[in-house]
Amino acid sequence: VPERSTLGNTDYAFEMAISNIRYGEGVTKEIGMDLQNLGARRVCLMTDKNLSKLPPVNAVLNSLAKYGINFQIYDNVRVEPTDQSFLDAIQFAKKGEFDAYVAVGGGSVIDTCKAANLYAASPSAEFLDYVNAPIGKGKPVTVPLKPLIAVPTTSGTGSETTGVAIFDFKELKVKTGIASRAIKPTLGIIDPLHTLSMPERVVANSGFDVLCHALESYTALPYNQRGPCPSNPISRPAYQGSNPVSDVWALHALRIVAKYLKRAIRNPEDREARANMHLASAFAGIGFGNAGVHLCHGMSYPISGLVKTYKPKDYDVDHSLVPHGLSVVLTSPAVFAFTAQIHPERHLEAAEILGADIRTARIKDAGLILADTLRKFLFDLNVDDGLAAIGYSKADIPALVKGTLPQERVTKLSPRPQTEEDLSALFEASMKLY
Repeated sequence: VPERSTLGNTDYAFEMAISNIRYGEGVTKEIGMDLQNLGARRVCLMTDKNLSKLPPVNAVLNSLAKYGINFQIYDNVRVEPTDQSFLDAIQFAKKGEFDAYVAVGGGSVIDTCKAANLYAASPSAEFLDYVNAPIGKGKPVTVPLKPLIAVPTTSGTGSETTGVAIFDFKELKVKTGIASRAIKPTLGIIDPLHTLSMPERVVANSGFDVLCHALESYTALPYNQRGPCPSNPISRPAYQGSNPVSDVWALHALRIVAKYLKRAIRNPEDREARANMHLASAFAGIGFGNAGVHLCHGMSYPISGLVKTYKPKDYDVDHSLVPHGLSVVLTSPAVFAFTAQIHPERHLEAAEILGADIRTARIKDAGLILADTLRKFLFDLNVDDGLAAIGYSKADIPALVKGTLPQERVTKLSPRPQTEEDLSALFEASMKLY
């Protein structure tokens, strides 16, 4: 094979990695059989305190009992996990010597279970060994993991399809994570019945995560402009930049969001809308799980990590919390107005899918059109009026910028490079939306 010139040392290939997915109403009842088929003898069932009392966990427990599966339950997962809550779950997994895992919950539960599986399979690893650089060492995962079946109960993170686990690193007050194809679930069980117990704001905030996953992965830096080119395929990052396969999934997810998100939020009985959003979450997960996200997510991590007293409606938690989807979407109008000068036609296409009339639009106005479309979308759904409404002020901007800087894994995928001054301006523009 002739050596290609590594012009600027950018990558020349992308890789598509997703979990197996099974979709269908009531499909959760098959989990006991799946574990039997895997020959599982000791299963770890992970969830959180709220969910442990709700129908999705009940459905899993019934299936495990029916097929005689021996399991232990860990229901101490923290909503928006921290390094400490990860370590607690890891400790449980190491002690249990499990040969399979089942995660029932939103992204917090599935991500915690991925981390528990990883470190239990790698007992000599230090916690920071696998955490993304520059906070951790970002080492590649070379140990075999146990099978993990993920049962999402929200329609947002797409965590059932991705090799990413996100947590709050308390010491630095910043969110970071672990990103490796090796930690993606073996199987994602997408059962739309589980979405029927979601309260209105949980549907909204998880839906905003799907929206931003789709928008960010579609507008991300193309894979063949991302550097450096890895010397070994194991070092190719999970988030590789936009590519022809992830584009298909991102656009499809965006169309579903445009059609069904408002319906799913406004009417809990609208099973068609909720089922479609549950699928859209997985579709967007396939897109961003390979392409990656960029500035909305990079900037969202300090917005969540530096939360003061904000407690969202419909979340039964004992700590202040900015739900992940809300922290992501509040900067989206400012971010896409900023990135649109690169690939404006993609930004315009996204605005059209979300309902903008672009018949007389000028290509140079793409960013403003998409920003206005997003503002209208959020206003219609009663979203808090910017960062000021969730407790931030201009005085917090330096800390928010400082918390964004370590998020290079995603910020470097922005199609338009940004300085600290640019980030300050984006946070300032996101203080008020309407």
